[in-house]
Amino acid sequence: MIVIPAIDLRGGRCVRLRQGDPQAETTFSDDPAAIARRWAGCGATWLHVVNLDGALEDERASAVDLQALQAILRAVTIPVQFGGGLRTLDDVARVLDLGVRRAILGTAAVRDHGLVAQALARFGRARILAAIDARDGRVAIRGWQEATPLQATALGRELKDLGIERAVYTDIARDGMLGGPNLEATRALAAETGLHVIASGGIAHVRDLQALAALGGGVEGAIVGRALYTGAIDLRTALHVAQGRGEG
Repeated sequence: MIVIPAIDLRGGRCVRLRQGDPQAETTFSDDPAAIARRWAGCGATWLHVVNLDGALEDERASAVDLQALQAILRAVTIPVQFGGGLRTLDDVARVLDLGVRRAILGTAAVRDHGLVAQALARFGRARILAAIDARDGRVAIRGWQEATPLQATALGRELKDLGIERAVYTDIARDGMLGGPNLEATRALAAETGLHVIASGGIAHVRDLQALAALGGGVEGAIVGRALYTGAIDLRTALHVAQGRGEG
């Protein structure tokens, strides 16, 4: 089980939202690069960075977040996966050229399968991930502001058929709420699609990481956000537990 700290960018700051609500924002730092160094210093082997303004289609603020991304990439040597506002092949190429290891397609993964296919062909399967974000099992896009009738598992199967190998799955209702992850939906997504799944949303305790690890069957990682920033989870402990060396 890989534990990946989240750094969500909005207006160049490190923030967390509750259930993706732009009006329910908490700012944790004005220096995302310092946060990146902090998590890397604790032993993180990956960072998960999201451009919230890009996802919400605020182009002016998104440019500031991309500057913050560049500062993060300069600050740490561990690999970064990045999503939010990647709508074109040029968008994907731009962030990969900056030094991002894996680009994550969210809205585009739903709306533009041609772009997904092109990105996979150009950059390879190891560098292109999908974000599958769902509320009550149904996919939401555009920064979680637009609901679709598409079931998360159906989207996962479509993306797997296109060549996607790995997806970040977020249960929106649990995101930022510290109520525990949706274990059953996470297990089902991996089992029914064949995707390697990185779980996100609701992780509040190292026990949640152990429960996710116990799912097996393609669930390979967990993204932790608010719990790290509030101190509910200590990253060093979480990494130790995720590697099976303790109970937390």
